[in-house]
Amino acid sequence: MTPTPEEYILLTDEEASFDTLVDIEKHSSEESRQQREHERIAVKAKVILQPGNSSEFLSFKVQGVLGNISAGGCQAMFPVPIQVGDVYRLHFAEKTLGLSMLFVRCVRCRVMSEDAYEAGFSFFGPITLSPRVLEKQEYGK
Repeated sequence: MTPTPEEYILLTDEEASFDTLVDIEKHSSEESRQQREHERIAVKAKVILQPGNSSEFLSFKVQGVLGNISAGGCQAMFPVPIQVGDVYRLHFAEKTLGLSMLFVRCVRCRVMSEDAYEAGFSFFGPITLSPRVLEKQEYGK
């Protein structure tokens, strides 16, 4: 069952949220960039987050904006806080990413404003990004 957009909890300003995610990455220290296992690629795309457990699947749907992605994880902004350590289903709305849905674990969540929360996710195994995504400017390793 595909959720309809009217059922999502939405960000108030996707463009500003994406700009904030880009700024966060630009201000990451060189030391933290060098510790990364995979190169990050800036990508603006809508994502839908739902609980990973089948018993909770229909409890909520949150629409956010992807800020970057790598073979090992991604960063996104959501209008509500995400529980660190929990497993989620992350649906990628953009067909250009070549991804549909992945199970992810939330590894961090921080308050950016009253209605914007930056979250980092790790994938359970490395993914292969489509050539269209890899053509985008890469930053930080």
